[in-house]
Amino acid sequence: MTTSKSYMQRLGLVSIALMSACFLPQVVSAQDDQASGRSFVDNFEHLDTSRWYISDGWNNGAYQNCTWSRKQVNVKDGTLQLQFIQSKTGDRNYACGEIQTMKRYGYGTYEARYRTAKGPGLNSAFFTYIGPTDKKPHDEIDFEVLGKNPGQVQVNQYISAKGGNEKLVPVSGGADQNFNDYAFVWEKDRLRYYVNGKLVQEVTDPSKIPTNAQKIFFSLWGTDTLSGWMGKFAYGGEPATMEIKRVAFTAPGEKCLFPESITCKLD
Repeated sequence: MTTSKSYMQRLGLVSIALMSACFLPQVVSAQDDQASGRSFVDNFEHLDTSRWYISDGWNNGAYQNCTWSRKQVNVKDGTLQLQFIQSKTGDRNYACGEIQTMKRYGYGTYEARYRTAKGPGLNSAFFTYIGPTDKKPHDEIDFEVLGKNPGQVQVNQYISAKGGNEKLVPVSGGADQNFNDYAFVWEKDRLRYYVNGKLVQEVTDPSKIPTNAQKIFFSLWGTDTLSGWMGKFAYGGEPATMEIKRVAFTAPGEKCLFPESITCKLD
């Protein structure tokens, strides 16, 4: 099934106008003009609200069975926790957590270390996104672990709302059992995905590589309707939690920012 969270999750994707490229002369590109985010490492000693926006008080459509709630976003013992919990919130019977960066980021290396939630109908996601709400085409790069089978992670990307690039990759030991490292290196002519330092997908077709600077997201959400993709939802009786230890962005040409970074090892 090619339908994914990325395709369904954003409001206002019914009609997306194609953006005409507007390049400045010499070395300044449209993406350079869009991207304001610089290299950083966040170990979540606290939630930096100058960097992160907490989604709160809405959902992304009829398919989502929970309402984004800031109450489900917490930092504890150096770990960001996003929860999915049974709690009447808005017009939904469940509440869930999501954060996104204030700034947009362009080509470079994106890395995160996290442990996912488990349970059919749940989605633990680390991704970048930009779209019509920001007056841009829908571009996106994804790591998504579906709680029905946390032994795999789905990688995918969208270019002007066109997806269909999904690939399922095994996560040794289970994404919900241990903290694992997920990374992608986004370049103008190449996109590489890594799991625990191993290259698992490489894209070199320019038509399948996003070009617009994007925001970084983490989210945990559920569905009652996308069962063919995410599994038939069944609440386990206890809150489900996605835990994030670290996230980093390294701009092209800059030195690696922490010892475990794949940028310390890649050319």
